[in-house]
Amino acid sequence: MKERELTESGGHTMLVQRTMRSGQNVNFDGNVVVLGDVNPGAEVIASGHVLVMGALRGVVHAGAGGFDGATITALELSPTQLRIASHITRPPDGEEAGEGLLAPETARIKDGSVIIEKYQAPR
Repeated sequence: MKERELTESGGHTMLVQRTMRSGQNVNFDGNVVVLGDVNPGAEVIASGHVLVMGALRGVVHAGAGGFDGATITALELSPTQLRIASHITRPPDGEEAGEGLLAPETARIKDGSVIIEKYQAPR
């Protein structure tokens, strides 16, 4: 899927209207929006972007088809593991998931690494 297809309104988007519990999985070819939390043990895999309107404490893989431009955004970003395209990251050793700033944040690829920054609406 091309970047343009995922960022324009014509891209496919799945809406998950529930909190995801341990053992629950979503795998979708497109963008995924979760209206709830993604708890530890739950997993979201999307070929496009992932937006969690709640706490992200589970595993999320955005850009699963190799789309480096994918982002992961959550109101509370404290995952057990984040993947964007072929890049994988997790909380540093000694730091529990859930520690840190509790404000909307976005994870993206920048200069070959996953970075997490305060969410800023597109202008």
